[in-house]
Amino acid sequence: MTLFQTVTVLIALTALGGYLNHRLLSLPPTIGLMAISLVSSLVLVFLGKTGLVEIQRYARFVPSIDFSDLVFHGFLAFLLFAGALHVDLGDLYKVKWTVTILSTFGTILSTVVIGTLFWSASHALGYDLPFIYALLFGALISPTDPIAVLGIIKKAGAPKDLETRITGESLFNDGVGAVIFLSILDIATGRSGPSIATVSWFFVQETLGSIALGWLLGWMTFRLIRTIDDYQVEILLSIALCMGSYALADALRMSGPIAVVVAGLLLGNNGLKRAMSKKTQEYLGTFWELVDEILNSLLFLLMGLEILAVKETDTYLALGLIGIVCVLTGRVISVFIPIKTMSAVVSFPKGTIALLTWGGLRGALSISLAFLLPQGHVRELILTTTYIVVLFSILVQGLSFGPLLRRLVPPTRIED
Repeated sequence: MTLFQTVTVLIALTALGGYLNHRLLSLPPTIGLMAISLVSSLVLVFLGKTGLVEIQRYARFVPSIDFSDLVFHGFLAFLLFAGALHVDLGDLYKVKWTVTILSTFGTILSTVVIGTLFWSASHALGYDLPFIYALLFGALISPTDPIAVLGIIKKAGAPKDLETRITGESLFNDGVGAVIFLSILDIATGRSGPSIATVSWFFVQETLGSIALGWLLGWMTFRLIRTIDDYQVEILLSIALCMGSYALADALRMSGPIAVVVAGLLLGNNGLKRAMSKKTQEYLGTFWELVDEILNSLLFLLMGLEILAVKETDTYLALGLIGIVCVLTGRVISVFIPIKTMSAVVSFPKGTIALLTWGGLRGALSISLAFLLPQGHVRELILTTTYIVVLFSILVQGLSFGPLLRRLVPPTRIED
């Protein structure tokens, strides 16, 4: 199947899913498309087991898609850039220490806790999962998803400081989580040694270098946009910034996710407020919201298709359910310790720990990183577990965050 044919099939299925969600479910697009993708996958699996459908035909379609290249070197740049455009740097600066500590120390702590718990659980159930691959699962599932978070948090009417803390952490822990994952993956596949010096240098190079690169390219684009007033050219420049910052960082062995987030933050603040007309702001915002919705829908559909090719889905289901417990436990610990430590000097509203824990939704990045794992039964195990955790996160946590928020935060506070 050619690339055009593959994309055509995916777009058609996504459009049909969006239509069904709008007509029948009326759920937020991210949740609705995931629900439809899940139901479609389960129906196909059921029909395959009953012999009514030759499921191998669908499973053969999946290997024709290069998931790692399509998602990690395609979708992710646009998803992160779209999320960064909507974050106000002034609001982010007010909670800078919370965001910085949660997205760095919190992500590292979460990786270790989840990886250790998942490794212990897998061995208790009889799975011979290497500890380093359990850490890889911890690294890919620890980052929270800024796109899913932003949509659901705004719909729930969260207070501005809480919204900024959650979305700011989600944007930056994506980049940190990707760096941690790639560092561990290099060790697991033998591309680099497990020395502390090697990992530390890789972390510094990817993090600091990517921030500088993203800022430089964002500033250059901002200067270009200031000299014109043409929304078509300005939108084109924003696309070039998104793709160029990610691709250049990747070519320089830096972190594409961090570079594109910083570039998006700079353009979304300096560019929108100081260089664009009201008309351009409206068109640019609408364009990136549409890109965000389409790619999120495609991503969840791709994950559903990938699960069709897993031969031992039933066997991995129990471990996937345990994975939910491991992830929630890791999230509680990685939020509780930093917040309690900072509470001596920073004032946090009532319910912050509970809301940060339950509002830490998993999504695009976790799926993207899971596709980078080498082929084999370990990949299938981690991929299936990731799918189950993301499903629970979006469908259960996403739908119940609003009621939890209204229970913990007074209505007058929400309106503010």
